[in-house]
Amino acid sequence: MSYRDIIAKFSKKILPTFFFGGIILLIFSLCSFHAGCGKAPDSGAKPSAKPTEVSVAFWGSPEEIYIITNAIKKWEMEHPEIKIRFEHTPYTGYVSKILTRIAGGAAPDIIATEVDYFVTFAEKGVLEDLNPFLAKDTYFNIKDFFPEVVDRFTVNGNLYAIPRDTAPFACVFYNKDLFDAAGIPYPNDSWTWSDMLEKAKALTKRDESGRVIQYGFYGWAWQNFVYGMGGSLVDDVRKPTRTTLDDPSSIAGLQFYTDLITRHKVMPSPSARVNMGMGVDIMFVQGHLAMFLSGVWESPNFRSYDFNWDVAMFPVSPVGLRRFGTGGTGYCILKSSKHKKEAWEVIKALSSPVTQAGVARDGLAQPARIAVSKGPDWATDQSPPLNKGMLNEAVKDVVYDPFSIKWSEAKAKIIEPEFDLLFNGKETVEEAVTKIVPKVNELLQEKNK
Repeated sequence: MSYRDIIAKFSKKILPTFFFGGIILLIFSLCSFHAGCGKAPDSGAKPSAKPTEVSVAFWGSPEEIYIITNAIKKWEMEHPEIKIRFEHTPYTGYVSKILTRIAGGAAPDIIATEVDYFVTFAEKGVLEDLNPFLAKDTYFNIKDFFPEVVDRFTVNGNLYAIPRDTAPFACVFYNKDLFDAAGIPYPNDSWTWSDMLEKAKALTKRDESGRVIQYGFYGWAWQNFVYGMGGSLVDDVRKPTRTTLDDPSSIAGLQFYTDLITRHKVMPSPSARVNMGMGVDIMFVQGHLAMFLSGVWESPNFRSYDFNWDVAMFPVSPVGLRRFGTGGTGYCILKSSKHKKEAWEVIKALSSPVTQAGVARDGLAQPARIAVSKGPDWATDQSPPLNKGMLNEAVKDVVYDPFSIKWSEAKAKIIEPEFDLLFNGKETVEEAVTKIVPKVNELLQEKNK
């Protein structure tokens, strides 16, 4: 609903109510003024108690902030004893900002957490176990949520976050207009890596000088290729002690991904993307990229452009596997909160079917509630992408990043710089992982000292 619609609705429905209410108040006042009406009796009612304020820290775009805050308004009206104060915190540096506030005694009651940020919060011991609240609450069932994301937020049997959404890196967005122009059939959910490569080759175009002006494919989620070949990032996701990027299956996955750039040249290298002078999302919507592997959160942006597009599930590998990295969001109560009982009620509202349906309709995120994700606000919603319901199946094949506070450091300082050289054709896969493995292993072992 637009702001103009909201104002029109307000004018038609609310203002007449104010007018009618004003007449009643005037009649009541005149009646009270005359002796024959008598003095209004004292009801004896006490002033309402001051509501308990519960603060919620979260990040998000202006659109997401609008969706969340408006979805919760009805609940707030029905619960005047609780006042929610939303505190928008930028995504960049979010963890450090929250930890600083906790250390300074100025922390919020509730925090939103992404599935990887959650690792740091959990290992720092700043989160409240929610199991006691679940045990006493007969109206809230954690089994209503996808078990995969619930498991991610559970440590040693203790649940520390209620999921809001899940986000498999399983979406291959494709530009239908480019496929139609080339006379190439759209991808479907049963396609393979070979199919994807064949389509990417056919949809890659060059100018007279040989410079690529339209790429067939781009995907930043290289881990999907590692998982698809039966490889892994570490020996144990829950308790990693070493990286397994040098295992033959992991190397095979990385090799296929790298070949898309350096051998088949259907995917732009990091330096080529810089030279094109535009982000990958702009390349996609402007017709310079036919297929884009990412997450469904790209949808609101794509909906704002005038072109035809949809999604297909990330394809099946040569060894018959399909696995995806994943994101997702949940809400936690901090141990430092002085209003845990009220905070629990707020978390239930923030993760309610109504709130999750609002986020779903916007296309921003796949609801973590199974029923909502399979319902008309998501799976059968007719807003693009039409095939987003396939993500309900994709959830079964997600693989979370290693549960180690050191892993994000390893990615930023060791893996990503080396892979930048690899994907720019300056190293082989074997050379890159040979440099990466000992350094990452040393970092992971630091945790256990």
